[in-house]
Amino acid sequence: MRTRIAAVMMTVAGIAGLSAAPAMATTATAEPGTTACTTVLNRPCLSHESNNEGVVGVARVTADPSQLTVVRVELRTQAAWGSPWETVASATTVRYGSADATTQRVVTDKLRIVCATAGPALDAARQVTTCTNPF
Repeated sequence: MRTRIAAVMMTVAGIAGLSAAPAMATTATAEPGTTACTTVLNRPCLSHESNNEGVVGVARVTADPSQLTVVRVELRTQAAWGSPWETVASATTVRYGSADATTQRVVTDKLRIVCATAGPALDAARQVTTCTNPF
């Protein structure tokens, strides 16, 4: 029985490795003062800038120059543990090729996350949404 379980686990690990290989083959990029991101087409890269003047959410997406691309970034807060996340600032950019969007600066002491949705503007099924961990 243990042999069968081990064989199943190895198969699952192999499949997961094969499916993750294209994403791992990408390069990491960063501009001065930003977070390093893995360059994957149509997948948003998130970061935030936080200081005593507030928090700003930033999202970037790499896309084919001929593709109409949308990127939307949201800064969300949570008043208390278990309560819903509320969007307090957002920004959207639609353009051909790669794009970025930056929220307005928000001053808050609540728990925060940054979420972004990006991808082909005319194909919502291929858009990807991702969020940071709460900070």
